[in-house]
Amino acid sequence: MKIGIMTGSGFDPSPTLAGMIENAKRIERLGFHSLWMATIYSYDALTALAAIGPHTQHIELGTAVVATHARHPMAMAQQALTVSAACCGRFTLGIGLSHRYVIEQQMGLSYDKPVMHMREYLQILRPLLQDMQADVRGDLFSTQVSLDIPEAPTPQLIIGALGPAMLKLTGEMADGATLWLTGPKTIAQHTIPTIRAAADAAGRNPPRIIAGMPVVLSDDEAEARRMVDRQLGLYKDIPSYRAMLDRENADGPGDVALVGNKEQLHAQLNQLRAIGVTDLNAVLVNEDSSTYEATLGFLVQELEYFGRREDVIS
Repeated sequence: MKIGIMTGSGFDPSPTLAGMIENAKRIERLGFHSLWMATIYSYDALTALAAIGPHTQHIELGTAVVATHARHPMAMAQQALTVSAACCGRFTLGIGLSHRYVIEQQMGLSYDKPVMHMREYLQILRPLLQDMQADVRGDLFSTQVSLDIPEAPTPQLIIGALGPAMLKLTGEMADGATLWLTGPKTIAQHTIPTIRAAADAAGRNPPRIIAGMPVVLSDDEAEARRMVDRQLGLYKDIPSYRAMLDRENADGPGDVALVGNKEQLHAQLNQLRAIGVTDLNAVLVNEDSSTYEATLGFLVQELEYFGRREDVIS
């Protein structure tokens, strides 16, 4: 199981663009496999990762995720290929539907037929990323275009997928799924079986399973879980995440977070690997700098067990 770190406003100890670049360089030096960023209400993740790319050499840089509704698939492909060029092929594009209240209330767009939206979106985006041309006429999206970005390697394409319909679509058409607040029981019994069955039926390789999880190293487990809820409690009222929490009989994010001392956290990481998680996207709750640094230091030690990037020399 590869281990990556979440960056961006709210997740990074230095949430300025210059600070994120410096922290990305540090995360790479420490041997982590990947660095992930979401586009929420602060910096645009695609633009920020394009800025980080030239300052790093080996680490995978990925979005987890960029919402699709605000960008036509042609525009998404152009930007993603440009970022891939800036990152010299180390870029992974993660996209997602976002949420009804964001798309309708905040953006003023339609959230009707979300699965059809994503299927048609992928029917345009995938060929543009792979061959830089697409000719598609759909009910929601249409395009006839060829792009010219010859230095851009094709990025991997992952989907923010939680429910059965999106997991099935991901298995059929993408390289993997990125999860958030999805506990181990749900991943083992719901997520992985659904996505692998769809990939098998489509004759595709097993997709990546990237688990986005809050992680806190602490000897006071109860307080650490309260800390997670203080920082991330808003997610428990968002329907798609509420559904994942309900599958775990969890009240809030703190109940599914990876929390505990070194031995407890190590066991929890091992459990994720055992059930088939291919990547951990660790969200280091940074209520204070000492908690962030302690948890980061623990994960650096765990890299010796789970495997550091091959290019890192100890």
